[in-house]
Amino acid sequence: MFYLTDNNDLKKCIEQLATANILWIDTEVADYNTRRPRLSLIQILADSQDLVGGLVYILDVLDNPDLTNFFIDKIMVEPNIEKVFHNARFDIKFLGKNEAKNITCTWEIAKKLPYYILPVPNFKLKTLVENLTDFKNIDKEIQGSDWGQRPLTEKQLEYAKMDSVYLAQVHLALFELMKQNNSEPTAENLDELSQRYQDILHEWKLLDSEIAHILERIKLAMQVQNISETSTFKLSATERVTQKVNFAELAAIVQDREIDLDFPITVTQKLQKDFGDIINEISVNKEKTSSWKLTVKNLSDIN
Repeated sequence: MFYLTDNNDLKKCIEQLATANILWIDTEVADYNTRRPRLSLIQILADSQDLVGGLVYILDVLDNPDLTNFFIDKIMVEPNIEKVFHNARFDIKFLGKNEAKNITCTWEIAKKLPYYILPVPNFKLKTLVENLTDFKNIDKEIQGSDWGQRPLTEKQLEYAKMDSVYLAQVHLALFELMKQNNSEPTAENLDELSQRYQDILHEWKLLDSEIAHILERIKLAMQVQNISETSTFKLSATERVTQKVNFAELAAIVQDREIDLDFPITVTQKLQKDFGDIINEISVNKEKTSSWKLTVKNLSDIN
């Protein structure tokens, strides 16, 4: 770990990092629960093979906007450097905002993966680290410590150092999972996919029907027992009001008051039937759309 506080050392480090193709970056923010949060640290790792944080650079930029801007100009707005963050929207508030280029967010990647590929309860960095890497029992208690104090404690620096390491390993793991998710349609083995579908269909039906039944029982029980909230569920009622008018009456009012009301309506099959041959006297714009429907054959016919 290289903990840098001197301006000259910080600039040299930033210029060196600006030659990298990819950087894994994390930040620590002081007073983050206030109206004026302050960027405290920028942690950067340029080598994903580092599993202990020995190559992590920790840039101390507390109350040093010139250095932060230097980092933004040299790295954040540079499109040739991929910058990897977790929950990037938070970090780039302090690091270039909309000017930041080539940003990868592991939180966004994880969110796009189907649950069966990434079965985790949430997409927090700690959760992803413990489920996708060999790092276990990650302690995030230091995250809420005072990042505005100086000097920082050894525990704070150790925590800051390892977050970049965790981030890099999560990113690599997610990249492999994305390969499973982004299959090439032209190369898909339809027989294998169909067989997998048949293998899990019965189990899915059992679970789906049981979940639906349990939810219905819970909803009814909460209504009958007059319970609005439990540790798991919250029962709420919504009222939907739909206003309808008689078309002939509306048309008469529009004509009588000379209201400029001209917009297309969809002519349903029922309306076409009601109109009869009159439909041929009306200017009709036809819009054609195609949709694909996958229908499951009777499985007894397949096996």
